[in-house]
Amino acid sequence: MSYKAPWLALAAASGACAAFNGVFAKLTTTQLTTSWSSTISTSLHLSSDNKFIEFIIRGSFFLLNLAFNALMWALFTSALTRASSTTRVSIINTSSNFLITALLGLMIFSEKLPPLWWVGAAGLVVGNVVIGRREEEGDENKPEGVKEVQLDGEGPVGEGYRDDEVDRVGSNDDLPELGDTDVVDEAKDDKNGNGM
Repeated sequence: MSYKAPWLALAAASGACAAFNGVFAKLTTTQLTTSWSSTISTSLHLSSDNKFIEFIIRGSFFLLNLAFNALMWALFTSALTRASSTTRVSIINTSSNFLITALLGLMIFSEKLPPLWWVGAAGLVVGNVVIGRREEEGDENKPEGVKEVQLDGEGPVGEGYRDDEVDRVGSNDDLPELGDTDVVDEAKDDKNGNGM
């Protein structure tokens, strides 16, 4: 359980950030923001159609949109690196995103979702779970001799790139420099039969 908890929480939080990202994107452009800025302007004893206040509020929502988008990707990639299956991460991410988006839409925008929307969302989640189960079964049926290679950013753990071997075995002195016209002329001579 301790292995699963970190990626589960990260994937669910990533889905929540995606939902908030969508809300802030909508608040950047919706008429609701105009009415909120009017209320704030009036409470500050300013004109109710103060464009500066509206610009500040819309700009703040846009910046929050960008921040939650960045946070969503950071959490999602972190969950992917911790989980044993990218499909499972996507299932949790998508499920939490759908649920939280629906709740935020209801609370903030007074959106009423028809039952068909809930059926569609449930169908997507069920489909993801079925795909995840197939992937689990595929992992269990893997032959014993097959090992997964873990990468450390440089190549397989404990090994370097093959390029390192080239540098150790020999030098690249025999390679022509870019723009070396003598090499091109020699190649043309060889092609035309004028070479050695």
